[in-house]
Amino acid sequence: MAEARFSQDEFLCPVCLDLLKDPVAIPCGHSYCKSCITDCWDQEDQKRVYSCPQCRQTFSPRPALARNTMLAEVVEKLKKTKLPADCYAGAGDVQCDVCTGRKYKAVKSCLVCLESYCQTHFERHEDFFKGKRHNLTEATGRLQEMICQKHEKLLEVFCRTDQKCICVLCTVIEHKNHDIVSAAEQSTEKQNQLKETQKTFQQRIQQREKDLQQLREAVESHKVSLEKKRKTLSWSSFHTHRITSRS
Repeated sequence: MAEARFSQDEFLCPVCLDLLKDPVAIPCGHSYCKSCITDCWDQEDQKRVYSCPQCRQTFSPRPALARNTMLAEVVEKLKKTKLPADCYAGAGDVQCDVCTGRKYKAVKSCLVCLESYCQTHFERHEDFFKGKRHNLTEATGRLQEMICQKHEKLLEVFCRTDQKCICVLCTVIEHKNHDIVSAAEQSTEKQNQLKETQKTFQQRIQQREKDLQQLREAVESHKVSLEKKRKTLSWSSFHTHRITSRS
């Protein structure tokens, strides 16, 4: 018998938006944390009419709340497999395109499917497309920028003539007879150029620091020399004054 798979989002309390705690089902069939629905109904005590926060169905008198043991067991199992909080996508993170409800961080992006996946959905993607070579990359929120808008193909070629990334189909007509290299080759070349530039700048910085140190030493030496001259002149003036006084 196939094992049923559940999403944690199916077992979130509609009030606190967290996994159900001490779950109870009310007469309309919706489930809540016992404390959450109790707080809601406590606020409706004066009217003596109690409603479901989701479907707004009303009940009178106030229904008794009994723990849903089966649902509680399912939730407990889910808690054991729950991803840590830092797996949720935050500001600046790439979100999983498949997750429903609260999104998890994407770990990979597929340049064929044009979707990003969290670890769980990435594993399902790999199982589903086993044996098929899908071009994967680290999770990126710039998938559309990596695809040719005209041919909907991956921008895996670089045109040096026009200085832009293009797809293979672009080389046939628009960029025919242009200086074409693979995007990977161009990237490697740019990285090497960047390293050389950084090396040159580093050498210049080191030379500037060396020149500055020499200048500091020269200034310090000049200060010492001036101080010696000042002391010599002071002593000479003092000696001359004594001789004059004696005379």
